[in-house]
Amino acid sequence: MPRLGDWGTVTDFSWLWILLGVLVVAGATTALVVPRRRGRGATTLDAPPPAAAPAPADDAPTDVDVAPVGQDAAVAPPLEVPEPAAGRLVRLRDRLARSGSPLGARLLSVLSRDTLTEDDWDEIEETLLLADLGTGPAEELLEALRTRVRVLGVREPAAVRELLREELLRVVDPTLDRSLALDRPVVDGVTKPAVMMVVGVNGTGKTTTVGKLARVLVAEHRSVVLGAADTFRAAAADQLETWGSRVGVPTVRSAKDGADPAAVAFDAVRRGVTDDVDVVLVDTAGRLQNKAGLMDELGKITRVVTREAPLGEVLLVLDATTGQNGMQQAKVFGEVAGVTGIVLTKLDGTAKGGIVVAVQRRLGVPVKLVGLGEGPDDLAPFVPEQFVDGILG
Repeated sequence: MPRLGDWGTVTDFSWLWILLGVLVVAGATTALVVPRRRGRGATTLDAPPPAAAPAPADDAPTDVDVAPVGQDAAVAPPLEVPEPAAGRLVRLRDRLARSGSPLGARLLSVLSRDTLTEDDWDEIEETLLLADLGTGPAEELLEALRTRVRVLGVREPAAVRELLREELLRVVDPTLDRSLALDRPVVDGVTKPAVMMVVGVNGTGKTTTVGKLARVLVAEHRSVVLGAADTFRAAAADQLETWGSRVGVPTVRSAKDGADPAAVAFDAVRRGVTDDVDVVLVDTAGRLQNKAGLMDELGKITRVVTREAPLGEVLLVLDATTGQNGMQQAKVFGEVAGVTGIVLTKLDGTAKGGIVVAVQRRLGVPVKLVGLGEGPDDLAPFVPEQFVDGILG
């Protein structure tokens, strides 16, 4: 075994002193590092990186709206829920009562007098005519009232009111079928949508009525497609599309103004067949330049549409405030369009109301819907009993 001296003298051991120095320095370094690694909040070079914060839960509150990947950050507003159609006419009854209808308060006042002179009956006739009842219906109602008052001799307010209610209801005619043709026809084994065309002159609220009618149908849980076949009025398609978008109803329209209305109507019906919807509503132009032009345009739409599905309903929109002045318009449309029902708009804006009877008598078709105001759900199915009660107040 070699002795220490065999490795050399002390001066030859310089490498050993260097080695010992390194070991001492290393030990001191370790002593300093270990406490730091164990210290609170200390970080070392070999420590793992901090974990990523967990994603918030779906229902966790956040200050930032994050759009789904691949989608626009803007969120579409929620669809509107239309008011149920049932009971809407109750509002009309209240409005007519507040309007001071001459067909109600004035008639009750005269008929309740102790004795009725010829002047009184003349006043009743004038009241009926001012209410736009029309000459024929006014004379008919007057004679019925004279006969019943003379025979029954009623003067008590309650009895007079009931008598007047019965006679007004008779001329309004509750026996008419006022339901909309919404049954879907089956053609060659294929179930088609019910197709409804809406006609009328501009200014009567026709396009707005189509939009409101779509809301009535949506409220009854029916699927709908709108056809913007009024291609001659630049804003008509935009207006109709806005109405439809509020309740999730698509609108078929032309990419340019002045396109063929029949082509747009056909595309709308075809879309309805493809999508298997319940109802297709077609809005048409309201021009009334001449009878021949109107007949050609509406006739073409009818022919083209019926290639795809039967036309179940043609609704004529009339402004109730025009009174007898609108009767000629109604007559023209009735002759050229095969009108099956009438929509009276702005009925709450007139204290008359007799226009309901006059237009039914002129066209031989029932009033099916009435406009009650400017609200989106102010369109109601016409109920004769509620209408007469509204007139009587």
